[in-house]
Amino acid sequence: LIMKLRKHFTMKLSEKTTSLLENFSSINGSILVKEGTSIKTMSPMKNILAEAVIDEDMPRDFAIYDLPQFLNTIDLMDGPLLDFTNEHYVVIKRERSKFKYWFCDHTLVPSLPEKTIELPSRDVCFQLEQEQLRQLTRAADVLGLPDLTAIGDRNSIKLVARDKNNQTSNDYSIEVGRTDKEFIFNFKRENIKIIPESYDVVISKKQLASFSNTKLNLNYFIALEPDSVYND
Repeated sequence: LIMKLRKHFTMKLSEKTTSLLENFSSINGSILVKEGTSIKTMSPMKNILAEAVIDEDMPRDFAIYDLPQFLNTIDLMDGPLLDFTNEHYVVIKRERSKFKYWFCDHTLVPSLPEKTIELPSRDVCFQLEQEQLRQLTRAADVLGLPDLTAIGDRNSIKLVARDKNNQTSNDYSIEVGRTDKEFIFNFKRENIKIIPESYDVVISKKQLASFSNTKLNLNYFIALEPDSVYND
């Protein structure tokens, strides 16, 4: 007889997983974690979806209504164990101290697509390096710029932090690739909620982009703004 392996209901969350969950909490304050090694979240407006593979193998499905609070609770202890044995709550414990943190009903957390999202087309591709992303983010914050735009002029691809509704606004641009296409792909700056790393970026003229971080096995799908323009 082949015995079924017992699930490990007690674990520590790695620093990587904690960082991913902190980032996911900026996209949606609630999360439904499924059994296995994959986690996903979607923004309330359904214009951002993030998915990642984590180090831990989650033993059961569970829903957290207030993810920032859950993470802050874990942070109150130094490297605690999380015991998922009970289906209704998790016990967060270290030495003689413990929290009992209750899960919420799954219906209180937005449902997520089961299938992996595929871009409808791959029209523009470039690499965004960590330092480039850092500079763009810093410039947008310092200058108070609400938009991030990928612009192709049949020669170069530039990412521009700007206010697209103000022709006299300050802006910051950086070249990230080459192209023979002409396009203006607009994102809201507030939707670029990605961990500051390097990414392979693919943009579809169907107004959807993917930011893939192969180092962390992490993908973001972010909707473009409706006024984006693409010319072959």
